[in-house]
Amino acid sequence: MPLIITPGQLKERAELYHQMGILLAAGLTAPQALQQLKQNPPSRALRPQISEFLSLLEQGCTITDAVHSMGNLVPSFDAALIEAGDQSGRLDTIFKLLSIYYTERADMVRRMIADLLYPAFIFHFAVVLFPFIEFFRTGNVFRFLFTVGGVLVPLYAAIFLVVFACQGRHGETWRAAIERLLHPVPFLGTARRQLALARLAAALEALLNAGVPIIGGWNLAAAASGSPALSRRVLSWKEPLEAGASPAELVSASREFPQLFSNLYHTGEISGTLDVTLKRLHAMYQEEGGRKLHALALWAPRFVYFGVIILVGIRIIIFYMGYFGQINQVLDMK
Repeated sequence: MPLIITPGQLKERAELYHQMGILLAAGLTAPQALQQLKQNPPSRALRPQISEFLSLLEQGCTITDAVHSMGNLVPSFDAALIEAGDQSGRLDTIFKLLSIYYTERADMVRRMIADLLYPAFIFHFAVVLFPFIEFFRTGNVFRFLFTVGGVLVPLYAAIFLVVFACQGRHGETWRAAIERLLHPVPFLGTARRQLALARLAAALEALLNAGVPIIGGWNLAAAASGSPALSRRVLSWKEPLEAGASPAELVSASREFPQLFSNLYHTGEISGTLDVTLKRLHAMYQEEGGRKLHALALWAPRFVYFGVIILVGIRIIIFYMGYFGQINQVLDMK
């Protein structure tokens, strides 16, 4: 897996999962579907991963074992959802869900990058302009490079670290730390929590309909949510569930689950319509989370743009203050 994942690579993964879901829904087995994708992959870069996955299945591995054997080639979130699909017999649905997830991520990142291009140009122009004027006056190349590099190099390093840290390729401890860090961030923190609940509801509905026991179903669904906080909370339910407590009671007592989620789940459990309730919860939180991410993609570049404008204004004021200060010094000398 590449160090930094681009929107194009996210789109390729979305297309891979989309085609896999269609082929499985058409009645092909997983090896047959992978053989078709190996011959006509969405991207040449994905062919080695498809070949390795197919090879593991041909050696007798289950889909779950094959996914986990591929290590970092398959993100932990994808692996958890695919395992849930394998256990529930609903792999086609899970692959379609993954396709939608990566398509939305790719579109959001691409939109944010496009919207940030102009503010980024203005920022670079402001960073280079005044040191260039000084360079034109003095001819000091070293000072010009040091001044410009002193701003841009740390900024590029910080952006790289943030992008790298927020990608889902890391272990659970790392992802838990990032989740806690992003929790209070407006729009982003709420959107991440709502999308995690949507994935949990979708995975749990598939697992329970396939007859997976309630304890194992909740554990797999929590892992598939992509949220370490939800996963830890659900793992702590093992003993209460074995002692006879209902999931609705445990959901109500857990702060990780909003009251709306708790109330609807409780209603679905006592009415025997849990499958319908979980589908509703998935659609509701998927829509809300997606709406907040779209708002973030719309407003984040605007805040960056206004910040750049303020920075440019400050640099202009400082420049002219120095310029007029020099003029005053010359006049005082006369």
